[in-house]
Amino acid sequence: MIELKQVERVYPLKGGPFYALRAITLSIAEGDFVSVMGPSGSGKSTLLNILGLHDSAWAGEYHFGGTEVHALNQKRRLELQKKNIGFVFQSYHLLDDLTVYENLEIPLTYRDVPRSERQTIVCDMLDRFHIVAKKDLYPSQLSGGQQQLVAVARALVAKPRLILADEPTGNLHSDQGHEIMELFRKLNAEDGVTIVQVTHSETNAAFGKRVVRLADGLLLK
Repeated sequence: MIELKQVERVYPLKGGPFYALRAITLSIAEGDFVSVMGPSGSGKSTLLNILGLHDSAWAGEYHFGGTEVHALNQKRRLELQKKNIGFVFQSYHLLDDLTVYENLEIPLTYRDVPRSERQTIVCDMLDRFHIVAKKDLYPSQLSGGQQQLVAVARALVAKPRLILADEPTGNLHSDQGHEIMELFRKLNAEDGVTIVQVTHSETNAAFGKRVVRLADGLLLK
């Protein structure tokens, strides 16, 4: 699904260029579950931002499902992102002024899904994640674990090919974190969703099929 070839991300600083990523060559197959690990400043989040098409100021080659991302303009990259990638963040990133139902509906409106279809899809997702009773609540009325559950549901509502998760259990206590990781493993095993997660936790990393380690912007062998 994903092929990176000699990808680099350089930040120009007064004291000289800072190489956040150096010559990253990496393959991620459809249905893979990859855990990206490394110390702070190793380039983990930078790599995730590039994979998620949030960062365009990089050099090298990026192939996504046969598409040459490096050859696309910003508009085409955004279209590719909307159709294929879902995101789960440490801080949930739910919209505080929208209900659970409305938070799940938002990604579908971005994809111009008709209203009648949106209602069916959202209701199915609420039922699947056992949060039907929470549909009219706002994020502030939910626990951290419940908010992250909604965030995962929102990431999946448009059936993306790839889920990118940045420290998805970082703000949760251990039981809630374990529940989320079990959910990721189930989604990967049963639904075939490709997942790339950034984590500092060896326990969470073990839920994946393989671990990729970074240090000082380099991919460790």
